[in-house]
Amino acid sequence: MFDLDRDEITSGPIAKTLVILAGPLLVQNLVQVLQQVIDTLWLGRHSLEGVAAVGVTFPIIGLLAAVAVGAGVGTQVLVSQRVGADESASGRRAAVNGIGVGLIAGSIVGLVVWALAGRIVGIFGASEVVTRYAAAYLATFALAVPLTSASEAIESSFIGWGDTRAALYINALSVAVNLVLDPFLIFGWWVFPGLGVAGAALATAIGYGFGLALGIGMAVRGRDGFVITRADCELALDDCREIVDIGWPTAGQYVTSQSARVGMVWLVALVGGATGLAAYTIGARVATISFVPAIGLQQAAQSMIGQNLGAELPDRARRTTWIGVVMASVGLTVIGAVQWAIPGILSALFVPDATTAELAAATEYLRILAYGYWAIGAMYLLQAGFNGARRTRTSLIATLLQYWIVRIPIAAAGAFVLNMGVTGVFWGVTLSNVAAAIGLGCYYRLETSGGMNERAAKTAAAEAAD
Repeated sequence: MFDLDRDEITSGPIAKTLVILAGPLLVQNLVQVLQQVIDTLWLGRHSLEGVAAVGVTFPIIGLLAAVAVGAGVGTQVLVSQRVGADESASGRRAAVNGIGVGLIAGSIVGLVVWALAGRIVGIFGASEVVTRYAAAYLATFALAVPLTSASEAIESSFIGWGDTRAALYINALSVAVNLVLDPFLIFGWWVFPGLGVAGAALATAIGYGFGLALGIGMAVRGRDGFVITRADCELALDDCREIVDIGWPTAGQYVTSQSARVGMVWLVALVGGATGLAAYTIGARVATISFVPAIGLQQAAQSMIGQNLGAELPDRARRTTWIGVVMASVGLTVIGAVQWAIPGILSALFVPDATTAELAAATEYLRILAYGYWAIGAMYLLQAGFNGARRTRTSLIATLLQYWIVRIPIAAAGAFVLNMGVTGVFWGVTLSNVAAAIGLGCYYRLETSGGMNERAAKTAAAEAAD
């Protein structure tokens, strides 16, 4: 049932192919969420200050992930288009250069963060112990940035090739090694040194190192025609430039959304105090899991769209986008309906120690969020439609508008002009999601009617043949 011939990506039933490609990616994303939860549990056994320290570094870690996201999307789109154009050799070469881009960019950013870790976490004004723990965690995690970026690039190479299971194996090994090493490096079990909070970050770095090694091993041994040989290990500056050109807007998009979320946290804390902030945090935790199907579907769609454009099938790429939009919207609508029906249970499940007031506020926020879940699903897939056509700048601009031009102004207006308090901020999130989905959908229809996919297909075929 879940076996997929690579030719089906450009010729098989679209909905079925999307589901088969997205299945392993859905599991992969759930595994990543599990990693975050278990990391927090082990640190909770170490100290409350340790948990707080990781919380302080969370926005910075999110920004650092932009490097891996950019390298990954750039590599995935380039590989998928070349494979679709039946230029497998140039696709493998793009994968090798994508790994190189991830290593180099990750090393530069990682070294800068390692050198400035203490100053970076100092701006949050936490207590002396929390700041010290946070600096140690961030400096150690900086060592993982080149590994995470290179690992993301090779995962994305397999996804672009049409082998999403390989990406799952890489990620699962990274997470498994991380989770096994956590208690040994945090508490100093057996022969390992007790590194405390920094041990959790080191376990993450080692985990990604193992994942990267597995990915390279599978690529060298070969899977479904994806076999990297010595001949493929060629530095191609044109490939590197294309990967950066495709990937940097996606990295910028990630930075935009993460920084705007920091602004929203500040606004929620200002308007709703500790109760509002707790509700917002609960909503974010629930949403992290709820959006996993849409994220997996987006990654699968980007590869399908890229390969179909490389194969000069622009109409099939367009249909893939719209079918994906329907699938993601319907799926998240169902999830949203469940969330709307049992918000109190979900709130208590994620934060069992929440007060009555916090649970009431979280219940309200979860229901408000649920109204816009269909729009979030649509956005993910519409962005895949643009990204697969190398229009990642469009996704960046859409995210800038969604968060900074629509969300924060509406949230502030609801809170202060309409006197709705933190409820107005909550509605700002949902209304901005709906506005972004409608606007992006209209623009995608306009651009595809104007020949966007046809132009992308010609460009992909021409460049793959060079």
